[in-house]
Amino acid sequence: MRIALWLGLFLALACHTASAQIRLKDLVEFDGVRGNDLIGYGLVVGLDGTGDGLRNAPFTEDIMTNILERLGVNVTGEQFRPRNVAAVLVTATLPAFARTGSRIDVTVSAIGDANSLFGGTLVMTPLNGADGQIYAVAQGAVIAGGVAARGDAAQVVEGVPTSGTIPGGARVEREVDFQLASLSRVRLALRQADFTTALHIERAINAHFGQAVAAMQDAGTVVLDIAATRAPTAAHALSRIENLPIAPGTRARVVIDQRSGTIVMGEDVRISRVAVAQGGLTLRVDETPQAIQPNPFSPGETVVVPRTNAEIAPEPGIGLAELQGGTSLAQVVAGLNALGVGPRDMIDILNTINAAGALHADLVVH
Repeated sequence: MRIALWLGLFLALACHTASAQIRLKDLVEFDGVRGNDLIGYGLVVGLDGTGDGLRNAPFTEDIMTNILERLGVNVTGEQFRPRNVAAVLVTATLPAFARTGSRIDVTVSAIGDANSLFGGTLVMTPLNGADGQIYAVAQGAVIAGGVAARGDAAQVVEGVPTSGTIPGGARVEREVDFQLASLSRVRLALRQADFTTALHIERAINAHFGQAVAAMQDAGTVVLDIAATRAPTAAHALSRIENLPIAPGTRARVVIDQRSGTIVMGEDVRISRVAVAQGGLTLRVDETPQAIQPNPFSPGETVVVPRTNAEIAPEPGIGLAELQGGTSLAQVVAGLNALGVGPRDMIDILNTINAAGALHADLVVH
Protein backbone atom coordinates (compact mmCIF):
# COMPACT_ATOMS: atom_id res chain seq x y z
CA MET A 1 0.00 0.00 0.00
CA ARG A 2 2.81 2.40 0.90
CA ILE A 3 4.63 1.83 -2.40
CA ALA A 4 1.38 2.55 -4.24
CA LEU A 5 0.94 5.87 -2.45
CA TRP A 6 4.56 6.90 -3.08
CA LEU A 7 4.49 6.01 -6.75
CA GLY A 8 1.14 7.75 -7.12
CA LEU A 9 2.60 10.91 -5.62
CA PHE A 10 5.64 10.76 -7.92
CA LEU A 11 3.31 10.24 -10.89
CA ALA A 12 1.36 13.39 -10.03
CA LEU A 13 4.53 15.42 -9.58
CA ALA A 14 6.05 14.12 -12.83
CA CYS A 15 2.93 14.88 -14.85
CA HIS A 16 2.73 18.39 -13.38
CA THR A 17 6.42 19.03 -14.14
CA ALA A 18 6.10 17.75 -17.70
CA SER A 19 3.18 20.09 -18.45
CA ALA A 20 4.86 23.15 -16.89
CA GLN A 21 7.28 25.45 -18.64
CA ILE A 22 10.51 26.47 -16.92
CA ARG A 23 12.20 29.85 -16.99
CA LEU A 24 15.34 30.01 -19.08
CA LYS A 25 17.44 31.15 -16.08
CA ASP A 26 16.56 27.90 -14.29
CA LEU A 27 17.81 25.75 -17.18
CA VAL A 28 21.11 27.36 -18.15
CA GLU A 29 24.24 29.01 -16.80
CA PHE A 30 25.43 32.18 -18.53
CA ASP A 31 29.04 31.97 -19.66
CA GLY A 32 31.30 33.81 -17.20
CA VAL A 33 28.52 34.45 -14.68
CA ARG A 34 29.73 32.08 -11.98
CA GLY A 35 30.87 31.95 -8.38
CA ASN A 36 34.37 31.31 -7.10
CA ASP A 37 35.29 29.04 -4.19
CA LEU A 38 37.19 30.49 -1.24
CA ILE A 39 38.96 28.76 1.64
CA GLY A 40 40.78 29.85 4.77
CA TYR A 41 42.33 28.45 7.94
CA GLY A 42 41.25 30.05 11.21
CA LEU A 43 40.51 29.70 14.90
CA VAL A 44 37.23 29.51 16.81
CA VAL A 45 37.42 30.78 20.38
CA GLY A 46 35.01 31.00 23.31
CA LEU A 47 34.09 27.31 23.42
CA ASP A 48 32.90 25.83 26.71
CA GLY A 49 35.63 23.20 27.09
CA THR A 50 34.71 21.49 23.81
CA GLY A 51 37.67 22.65 21.74
CA ASP A 52 40.80 20.88 20.51
CA GLY A 53 43.09 18.95 22.78
CA LEU A 54 46.33 20.72 21.97
CA ARG A 55 48.40 17.57 22.46
CA ASN A 56 46.40 15.90 19.69
CA ALA A 57 46.13 19.02 17.51
CA PRO A 58 49.45 20.93 17.66
CA PHE A 59 48.47 23.13 14.69
CA THR A 60 45.86 24.76 16.96
CA GLU A 61 48.63 25.90 19.30
CA ASP A 62 50.63 27.25 16.33
CA ILE A 63 47.86 29.43 14.97
CA MET A 64 46.89 30.65 18.45
CA THR A 65 50.52 31.63 19.07
CA ASN A 66 50.64 33.54 15.78
CA ILE A 67 47.43 35.41 16.55
CA LEU A 68 48.57 36.41 20.05
CA GLU A 69 51.97 37.57 18.79
CA ARG A 70 50.30 39.73 16.11
CA LEU A 71 48.30 41.32 18.94
CA GLY A 72 51.49 42.12 20.83
CA VAL A 73 51.38 39.30 23.40
CA ASN A 74 54.71 37.57 23.99
CA VAL A 75 54.07 33.83 24.35
CA THR A 76 57.55 32.55 23.54
CA GLY A 77 58.24 29.38 25.51
CA GLU A 78 54.73 29.21 26.94
CA GLN A 79 52.65 26.05 26.83
CA PHE A 80 48.92 26.25 26.18
CA ARG A 81 46.42 23.79 27.53
CA PRO A 82 43.04 25.49 27.02
CA ARG A 83 40.05 23.55 25.72
CA ASN A 84 38.11 26.56 24.53
CA VAL A 85 39.70 27.00 21.09
CA ALA A 86 39.46 24.93 17.90
CA ALA A 87 41.23 25.05 14.54
CA VAL A 88 38.78 25.23 11.63
CA LEU A 89 38.62 25.41 7.86
CA VAL A 90 36.43 28.23 6.58
CA THR A 91 34.84 27.88 3.15
CA ALA A 92 32.64 30.23 1.12
CA THR A 93 31.55 31.01 -2.42
CA LEU A 94 32.22 34.43 -3.88
CA PRO A 95 29.15 35.04 -6.07
CA ALA A 96 29.29 36.63 -9.48
CA PHE A 97 29.46 40.44 -9.51
CA ALA A 98 30.17 40.62 -5.75
CA ARG A 99 31.49 44.09 -4.96
CA THR A 100 33.96 45.27 -2.34
CA GLY A 101 32.23 45.67 1.00
CA SER A 102 29.39 43.24 0.34
CA ARG A 103 28.93 40.30 2.71
CA ILE A 104 28.75 36.56 1.96
CA ASP A 105 27.91 33.47 4.03
CA VAL A 106 30.66 31.16 5.27
CA THR A 107 30.82 27.58 6.54
CA VAL A 108 33.07 26.66 9.47
CA SER A 109 34.28 23.06 10.00
CA ALA A 110 36.52 21.73 12.76
CA ILE A 111 39.68 19.90 11.64
CA GLY A 112 41.00 18.83 15.07
CA ASP A 113 39.42 16.76 17.83
CA ALA A 114 36.99 19.44 19.02
CA ASN A 115 33.66 18.07 20.25
CA SER A 116 31.49 21.07 19.41
CA LEU A 117 31.67 24.59 17.96
CA PHE A 118 28.50 25.65 19.77
CA GLY A 119 28.82 29.14 21.22
CA GLY A 120 32.17 29.83 19.54
CA THR A 121 33.37 32.90 17.66
CA LEU A 122 35.53 32.81 14.55
CA VAL A 123 38.39 35.29 14.75
CA MET A 124 39.50 37.26 11.69
CA THR A 125 40.30 34.74 8.93
CA PRO A 126 41.46 35.63 5.39
CA LEU A 127 39.76 33.65 2.61
CA ASN A 128 41.87 32.82 -0.43
CA GLY A 129 40.89 31.95 -3.97
CA ALA A 130 42.46 29.35 -6.25
CA ASP A 131 45.06 31.92 -7.31
CA GLY A 132 46.24 32.43 -3.73
CA GLN A 133 44.89 35.98 -3.48
CA ILE A 134 42.77 37.14 -0.52
CA TYR A 135 39.23 37.92 -1.67
CA ALA A 136 37.35 38.12 1.65
CA VAL A 137 37.84 38.22 5.42
CA ALA A 138 35.56 36.22 7.74
CA GLN A 139 34.72 36.80 11.39
CA GLY A 140 31.69 36.34 13.64
CA ALA A 141 29.66 34.08 15.90
CA VAL A 142 29.31 30.47 14.69
CA ILE A 143 25.84 28.94 14.44
CA ALA A 144 26.54 25.24 15.08
CA GLY A 145 24.49 22.61 13.25
CA GLY A 146 23.95 20.29 16.24
CA VAL A 147 24.41 19.76 19.95
CA ALA A 148 26.49 17.34 22.02
CA ALA A 149 26.33 16.42 25.71
CA ARG A 150 28.61 14.01 27.53
CA GLY A 151 29.11 12.59 30.98
CA ASP A 152 31.58 10.26 32.62
CA ALA A 153 30.11 7.12 31.07
CA ALA A 154 27.93 8.23 28.16
CA GLN A 155 27.46 10.92 25.55
CA VAL A 156 24.64 12.07 23.29
CA VAL A 157 25.20 13.78 19.93
CA GLU A 158 22.45 15.21 17.73
CA GLY A 159 23.28 16.65 14.32
CA VAL A 160 26.84 17.72 13.50
CA PRO A 161 28.08 20.08 16.25
CA THR A 162 31.58 20.26 14.73
CA SER A 163 30.32 22.23 11.73
CA GLY A 164 28.44 25.51 11.54
CA THR A 165 27.71 28.62 9.50
CA ILE A 166 28.05 32.38 9.83
CA PRO A 167 25.37 34.16 7.76
CA GLY A 168 26.98 37.22 6.19
CA GLY A 169 30.13 36.35 8.09
CA ALA A 170 32.66 37.46 5.45
CA ARG A 171 33.24 40.84 3.88
CA VAL A 172 34.46 41.00 0.27
CA GLU A 173 37.84 42.75 0.00
CA ARG A 174 38.73 42.08 -3.66
CA GLU A 175 36.53 41.84 -6.75
CA VAL A 176 36.86 39.29 -9.55
CA ASP A 177 37.82 41.07 -12.75
CA PHE A 178 35.08 40.14 -15.23
CA GLN A 179 33.72 42.63 -17.76
CA LEU A 180 30.35 41.33 -18.95
CA ALA A 181 29.72 44.50 -20.97
CA SER A 182 32.73 43.78 -23.19
CA LEU A 183 31.34 40.46 -24.48
CA SER A 184 29.96 40.37 -28.02
CA ARG A 185 28.72 36.78 -27.73
CA VAL A 186 27.44 34.94 -24.68
CA ARG A 187 27.21 31.18 -24.40
CA LEU A 188 24.27 29.64 -22.57
CA ALA A 189 25.41 26.37 -20.95
CA LEU A 190 22.58 23.92 -20.25
CA ARG A 191 22.69 22.40 -16.78
CA GLN A 192 21.50 19.11 -18.28
CA ALA A 193 22.64 18.67 -21.87
CA ASP A 194 19.75 17.79 -24.18
CA PHE A 195 19.32 18.47 -27.89
CA THR A 196 15.57 19.03 -27.60
CA THR A 197 15.94 21.56 -24.79
CA ALA A 198 18.71 23.41 -26.64
CA LEU A 199 16.53 23.61 -29.77
CA HIS A 200 13.59 24.94 -27.73
CA ILE A 201 15.85 27.61 -26.21
CA GLU A 202 17.12 28.68 -29.63
CA ARG A 203 13.60 28.95 -31.05
CA ALA A 204 12.25 30.83 -28.01
CA ILE A 205 15.03 33.43 -28.10
CA ASN A 206 14.79 33.97 -31.85
CA ALA A 207 11.01 34.28 -31.65
CA HIS A 208 11.34 36.85 -28.84
CA PHE A 209 13.69 39.09 -30.86
CA GLY A 210 12.01 38.37 -34.18
CA GLN A 211 15.26 37.37 -35.88
CA ALA A 212 18.06 34.79 -35.67
CA VAL A 213 20.16 35.98 -32.73
CA ALA A 214 20.73 32.57 -31.05
CA ALA A 215 22.21 29.38 -32.49
CA MET A 216 22.48 25.92 -30.97
CA GLN A 217 26.07 24.64 -31.07
CA ASP A 218 25.52 21.27 -29.39
CA ALA A 219 23.33 19.58 -26.79
CA GLY A 220 24.78 21.70 -24.01
CA THR A 221 25.44 25.10 -25.61
CA VAL A 222 23.42 27.87 -27.22
CA VAL A 223 25.30 31.00 -28.41
CA LEU A 224 23.65 34.42 -28.18
CA ASP A 225 24.88 37.20 -30.51
CA ILE A 226 24.67 40.38 -28.43
CA ALA A 227 25.14 42.75 -31.39
CA ALA A 228 22.28 41.11 -33.31
CA THR A 229 19.89 41.71 -30.39
CA ARG A 230 20.51 45.49 -30.68
CA ALA A 231 20.64 45.66 -26.89
CA PRO A 232 22.89 48.36 -25.35
CA THR A 233 24.92 45.79 -23.35
CA ALA A 234 25.07 42.06 -22.76
CA ALA A 235 23.36 42.60 -19.40
CA HIS A 236 20.36 44.18 -21.12
CA ALA A 237 20.12 41.29 -23.60
CA LEU A 238 20.31 38.64 -20.86
CA SER A 239 17.69 40.42 -18.77
CA ARG A 240 15.29 40.21 -21.73
CA ILE A 241 15.65 36.45 -22.23
CA GLU A 242 16.25 35.00 -18.74
CA ASN A 243 12.52 34.78 -17.95
CA LEU A 244 11.44 33.24 -21.26
CA PRO A 245 9.33 30.08 -20.66
CA ILE A 246 10.94 26.93 -22.05
CA ALA A 247 9.51 23.40 -22.29
CA PRO A 248 12.55 21.24 -21.45
CA GLY A 249 13.07 17.78 -22.86
CA THR A 250 14.51 15.22 -20.45
CA ARG A 251 15.70 11.63 -20.68
CA ALA A 252 13.57 8.90 -19.16
CA ARG A 253 15.14 8.12 -15.80
CA VAL A 254 14.51 6.00 -12.70
CA VAL A 255 16.38 7.13 -9.58
CA ILE A 256 16.76 4.70 -6.68
CA ASP A 257 18.09 5.50 -3.20
CA GLN A 258 18.90 2.14 -1.64
CA ARG A 259 19.55 3.62 1.82
CA SER A 260 16.06 5.08 2.26
CA GLY A 261 14.20 2.81 -0.15
CA THR A 262 13.04 5.76 -2.28
CA ILE A 263 12.07 5.31 -5.93
CA VAL A 264 11.47 8.24 -8.31
CA MET A 265 10.37 7.78 -11.92
CA GLY A 266 10.32 10.32 -14.72
CA GLU A 267 7.24 10.91 -16.85
CA ASP A 268 8.75 9.21 -19.92
CA VAL A 269 9.62 5.87 -18.26
CA ARG A 270 8.34 2.82 -20.16
CA ILE A 271 8.47 -0.92 -19.47
CA SER A 272 8.13 -3.62 -22.13
CA ARG A 273 5.88 -6.61 -21.58
CA VAL A 274 7.67 -8.88 -19.10
CA ALA A 275 6.95 -11.62 -16.55
CA VAL A 276 8.26 -11.24 -12.98
CA ALA A 277 8.57 -13.76 -10.14
CA GLN A 278 9.84 -12.62 -6.75
CA GLY A 279 10.45 -14.53 -3.55
CA GLY A 280 12.91 -14.94 -0.73
CA LEU A 281 14.02 -17.02 2.22
CA THR A 282 13.25 -16.64 5.93
CA LEU A 283 15.95 -17.72 8.39
CA ARG A 284 14.79 -18.51 11.92
CA VAL A 285 17.12 -19.35 14.81
CA ASP A 286 15.84 -20.25 18.31
CA GLU A 287 18.14 -20.49 21.31
CA THR A 288 16.75 -22.55 24.25
CA PRO A 289 19.64 -23.31 26.62
CA GLN A 290 18.97 -26.11 29.10
CA ALA A 291 20.42 -26.44 32.64
CA ILE A 292 21.57 -29.96 33.60
CA GLN A 293 21.50 -30.64 37.35
CA PRO A 294 23.77 -33.30 39.00
CA ASN A 295 22.31 -36.08 41.14
CA PRO A 296 21.58 -35.16 44.78
CA PHE A 297 24.64 -35.24 47.10
CA SER A 298 26.94 -36.02 44.14
CA PRO A 299 30.18 -34.07 43.51
CA GLY A 300 28.95 -32.90 40.09
CA GLU A 301 28.24 -29.31 39.00
CA THR A 302 25.32 -27.68 37.25
CA VAL A 303 26.03 -27.27 33.53
CA VAL A 304 24.16 -25.14 30.99
CA VAL A 305 23.87 -26.99 27.69
CA PRO A 306 23.08 -24.92 24.55
CA ARG A 307 20.08 -25.94 22.49
CA THR A 308 19.73 -24.30 19.04
CA ASN A 309 17.00 -24.82 16.47
CA ALA A 310 17.71 -23.29 13.03
CA GLU A 311 15.48 -23.55 9.99
CA ILE A 312 15.15 -21.88 6.60
CA ALA A 313 11.72 -21.53 5.04
CA PRO A 314 11.04 -20.12 1.57
CA GLU A 315 8.58 -17.24 1.37
CA PRO A 316 5.62 -17.74 -0.97
CA GLY A 317 6.59 -14.71 -3.10
CA ILE A 318 4.31 -13.28 -5.78
CA GLY A 319 4.50 -16.15 -8.21
CA LEU A 320 5.00 -15.38 -11.88
CA ALA A 321 3.22 -12.11 -12.66
CA GLU A 322 2.97 -10.47 -16.06
CA LEU A 323 3.61 -6.77 -16.51
CA GLN A 324 1.93 -5.41 -19.62
CA GLY A 325 3.92 -2.97 -21.73
CA GLY A 326 3.14 0.53 -20.46
CA THR A 327 2.52 3.42 -22.86
CA SER A 328 2.31 5.99 -20.04
CA LEU A 329 3.71 6.44 -16.56
CA ALA A 330 0.28 5.71 -15.09
CA GLN A 331 0.25 2.26 -16.71
CA VAL A 332 3.81 1.57 -15.56
CA VAL A 333 2.94 2.49 -11.96
CA ALA A 334 -0.24 0.42 -12.07
CA GLY A 335 1.67 -2.61 -13.32
CA LEU A 336 4.35 -2.34 -10.63
CA ASN A 337 1.75 -1.81 -7.90
CA ALA A 338 0.01 -5.00 -9.03
CA LEU A 339 3.07 -6.95 -7.81
CA GLY A 340 2.13 -6.06 -4.23
CA VAL A 341 5.67 -5.80 -2.85
CA GLY A 342 7.44 -3.27 -0.65
CA PRO A 343 9.95 -0.62 -1.73
CA ARG A 344 13.01 -2.79 -1.01
CA ASP A 345 11.71 -5.64 -3.14
CA MET A 346 10.59 -3.15 -5.80
CA ILE A 347 14.19 -1.90 -6.08
CA ASP A 348 15.42 -5.45 -6.76
CA ILE A 349 12.65 -5.99 -9.31
CA LEU A 350 13.51 -2.77 -11.18
CA ASN A 351 17.19 -3.75 -11.25
CA THR A 352 16.29 -7.14 -12.68
CA ILE A 353 13.87 -5.69 -15.25
CA ASN A 354 16.61 -3.31 -16.36
CA ALA A 355 19.08 -6.20 -16.68
CA ALA A 356 16.54 -8.03 -18.84
CA GLY A 357 16.38 -5.03 -21.20
CA ALA A 358 12.70 -4.36 -20.49
CA LEU A 359 13.17 -1.05 -18.65
CA HIS A 360 13.45 1.75 -21.19
CA ALA A 361 15.01 4.44 -19.00
CA ASP A 362 18.30 5.36 -17.37
CA LEU A 363 18.57 3.55 -14.03
CA VAL A 364 20.42 5.67 -11.47
CA VAL A 365 21.22 3.97 -8.16
CA HIS A 366 22.54 5.86 -5.14
